[in-house]
Amino acid sequence: MASYQIEVAIPERDYIIDIEPGLLTSPKALDTLQRLCGKSRLCIVTHPVLLKHYVTPLVEGLKQRGIEPFLHVVPSGEHRKTLATVAKMYDAFIEAKLDRKSLVVVIGGGVLGDAGGFAAASYLRGIRFVQIPTTLLAHVDSSVGGKTGVDLPQGKNLIGSFHQPSSVLIDPITLRTLPRRELCAGLAEVIKYGIIYDNAFFARVDALLPQILKRDMDALSEIIARSCEIKADVVRQDETEQGLRAILNFGHTLGHALEAITNYRRYKHGEAIAIGMVAESRIGECIGQTSPDVTNALIHTLERAHLPTAFPSDITLEQILQVAQRDKKTIGGHLSFVLPLRIGEVNVRNDIPVAAIQSAIQMSL
Repeated sequence: MASYQIEVAIPERDYIIDIEPGLLTSPKALDTLQRLCGKSRLCIVTHPVLLKHYVTPLVEGLKQRGIEPFLHVVPSGEHRKTLATVAKMYDAFIEAKLDRKSLVVVIGGGVLGDAGGFAAASYLRGIRFVQIPTTLLAHVDSSVGGKTGVDLPQGKNLIGSFHQPSSVLIDPITLRTLPRRELCAGLAEVIKYGIIYDNAFFARVDALLPQILKRDMDALSEIIARSCEIKADVVRQDETEQGLRAILNFGHTLGHALEAITNYRRYKHGEAIAIGMVAESRIGECIGQTSPDVTNALIHTLERAHLPTAFPSDITLEQILQVAQRDKKTIGGHLSFVLPLRIGEVNVRNDIPVAAIQSAIQMSL
């Protein structure tokens, strides 16, 4: 089975993304953690469901190498991506006697990676951490690029920081036990990369969907690697989202609003982003920038990936606009949207007439 190594080339904070089926049960993962940990303390943050298959073997392997990791287990769920969860992580770090040379290893999905990364970024003003993502969404998006943070009741990711990991270890075999709904939700971000950056990749993902949904390791490794390459290239050029990196937010302004309206419980993140991408593509249509062919192609691929493409009937236009105004990307009261020019190219606009936004959302209700 194919393996990949991708460098995230940020000056003085560069790191490697290793992608390989079976990686977490191989000596390579232990070698990486031992190299980064050295003689310092190590704390693993993870979910209960991951203990048996992934965490316990790593812990035993580390112990055989003379490293005694401290374990902190966090319940899963987007609604737990909060400051209260991070506060419990701080308590665990103190109990583990972590210092500024210590290492935090986060094993889990995007929610845990974001929260655990933020805890590492803010504890003692920042200590090193490693991402070991176990969902497709985390493989291709949240584990790469150094965005960490938590949600507030008023909106998603309103508290956070940029804090690059020291390493990212991706084992596609973790997707074999991932619920189908979670797998499909992760595909939303994969499809997004094709729309915003690479039309050939968009077509490739569409062609590979049957194999991906059957969890073929070569197909999964390929799309994960290319997604990480795209994100790494964007992050290299714009680490703190002052310009280019904003294109990664395609679908997120309205998708995040939908998540907040439904209290982060009804939709998986990728499902909300899928709906947001269609609605924002329709905004592009309403201002004459995006061809309907682009929106139709996007809807076709999302539906083949078993993803939703329209807002639910019990959500109103007024709710969406009100919550979207609290999005962290809003500047001077103007909503920011990533809009397709064509498949593989987008631009960022914050000058969209309210009437166009309203029309596009109505089309998506």
